[in-house]
Amino acid sequence: MAQTISQKILAKHCGKKEVSPGELINCRVDVVLGNDITAPPAIKEFEKIGVSKVFDKKKIFLVPDHFTPAKDIKSAEQVKMMRHFAKKYGIVNFFEIGCMGVEHALLPEIGAIKPGELIIGADSHTCTYGALGAFSTGVGSTDMAAAMATGKVWFKVPEQLKFILRGKIGPWVEGKDLILYTIGQIGVDGARYMSMEFTGPAIKALSVEGRLTMANMAIEAGGKNGIFEIDAKTMAYLKPRLKSRLNLTANSFAGLASDEDAEYKEIFDWDVSKVEPQVSFPHLPSNAKPVSKCGHIKIDQSVIGSCTNGRMEDLRVAAKVLKGKKRHQDVRLIIIPATQAVYQQAMKEGLIDIFMKAEAAVSTPTCGPCLGGHMGILAEGERSIATTNRNFVGRMGHPKSEVYLSNVAVAAASAVAGYIVSPENL
Repeated sequence: MAQTISQKILAKHCGKKEVSPGELINCRVDVVLGNDITAPPAIKEFEKIGVSKVFDKKKIFLVPDHFTPAKDIKSAEQVKMMRHFAKKYGIVNFFEIGCMGVEHALLPEIGAIKPGELIIGADSHTCTYGALGAFSTGVGSTDMAAAMATGKVWFKVPEQLKFILRGKIGPWVEGKDLILYTIGQIGVDGARYMSMEFTGPAIKALSVEGRLTMANMAIEAGGKNGIFEIDAKTMAYLKPRLKSRLNLTANSFAGLASDEDAEYKEIFDWDVSKVEPQVSFPHLPSNAKPVSKCGHIKIDQSVIGSCTNGRMEDLRVAAKVLKGKKRHQDVRLIIIPATQAVYQQAMKEGLIDIFMKAEAAVSTPTCGPCLGGHMGILAEGERSIATTNRNFVGRMGHPKSEVYLSNVAVAAASAVAGYIVSPENL
């Protein structure tokens, strides 16, 4: 039976030659991830199991990023529980303030992910790592607890969707726009519990950072995972990061591609050459429309960052738009580098200076405003444009506030203009 990339990875990890959609399987995992919201419940459940050790001290990653630096006593206690758990069981990969980052930017950056692996995380955006050819997906805290104890987790094999994106990507269009366009076309449940495989010339032209953005938001279409083929760009990204884990060669992942006759529930074949920068209106990511059709929507805040768009490529785009300009007097501009390394590199390149001159507030790495945690909460009636991944009711603060999702260039340009606008119109 012909297999997709996702099916091949699942089959390998459950000890079978092939798997079929709907089949229940028990798989070994390569990485188990938890953050300061989801890890504490998992820790409590782990202690109930009664085991004396974790399955592998090096394969568990604990990253407090949602409310860090701690915003209050409760969030401080959450991280304290993680810290004590890591020490008690000798977990190597605990990332404290000063060395941490937003989890889904941090793990690829430090070489924690490689193609062909099976990654689970007690966070829905764990699907990010599919950009590097891994099968990665979010799970509940109880599944995380079981995986920390046994190194295994069960799955129902998902059905497969294929997205072929063709055409030359237009000016100021990023991976964020391609995924918002995709979600706009199929809806927030269009890929419910399905694998979303992305391929085609437009994907080949996209940077690895852009692919990470797209994979990150597969869950916003209901996807079980998002996944991309391995190519020369993937290899170039991985080589400096995985040098301590394996010797990469051109044939390292030769078999990690979908069979030509693999079966898909549906195949979408789109020419994206005319796709403009997209803006998702409240209160669903699927409410996407071209920026040229947004009208004059005044904003109070612009947030650039998150696990979706806080990498170096993103900050360079923001700096390109903001250089020599200032934020509108009525707009709060918040820029959050996703990791310490990104922050440091942005300083070396002079980007932080550009942001400060534009009167932006630049934060230490944190999820912060994305989930309405801290560092940029919205008041009643306020509107924010954001490079984050969700714009549900009350997502960034008051239930009567509004969040508009966009790429980095649009978020930066809108901060300058005071309303949602393309950088071409500044």
